[in-house]
Amino acid sequence: MLKKSNNIYLTNDGSYTLYNSLVKEHYHSTHGAVQESKHVFIANGIAPLFKRKPMPKMINILEVGFGTGLNALLSIDISELHEVKLNYTSLEPYPLCQNEIKQLNYFNFFDEVDLRKAQFKLIHECDMGITCSINSLFNLTKHEIKIQEFNTQDQSLDIVYFDAFSPEKQPEMWNFDILLKLYLFLKKDGLFVTYCAKGELKRNLKKAGFLVETLPGPPGKREMILAKKLI
Repeated sequence: MLKKSNNIYLTNDGSYTLYNSLVKEHYHSTHGAVQESKHVFIANGIAPLFKRKPMPKMINILEVGFGTGLNALLSIDISELHEVKLNYTSLEPYPLCQNEIKQLNYFNFFDEVDLRKAQFKLIHECDMGITCSINSLFNLTKHEIKIQEFNTQDQSLDIVYFDAFSPEKQPEMWNFDILLKLYLFLKKDGLFVTYCAKGELKRNLKKAGFLVETLPGPPGKREMILAKKLI
């Protein structure tokens, strides 16, 4: 397996991120790791699903790029807030080691610090390919594979968190074939959300069949994308 090395960095909101020396990029924005993930994947990603009427009782999520586990932890928090069950599937071909995980401080950004710390530990201890119940509302299944190797039932997903490294660093992750594959996995009215807002990505999403919306990005980034499957 390809080896990698990560270094830890303090971001502007007081949370840490890691630098992946293999792809030469940080896992999160240096302007604020927690701030970025909350803005992109929670406030402008999954949160709109809770506003639908009737509110869904269960949401199926696919995350492309588990990374530090921050998006999963934030999703646990919002699922508890709305009392909606989440089935969370995440892909990560190069998982972090325990020494790297222990340096991260994301649980300090929640009101229930001890609870989130315990949940953060659980999501990283969950074995690959095994569904783990982190609590009564959150089921996590991690896979140590690339999106190119992953398959699920068509129209089984409510939302895709697309959190791969940037197109400059991982161009193979952002091509039309990948986006079309994700489109087919999504239910009608399913969502695709990402921090990236490049013109080529927008064109490929539209070509795949998505309705593409460009939204204001988190601090340090002008725009982000929320795309919707209409049929």
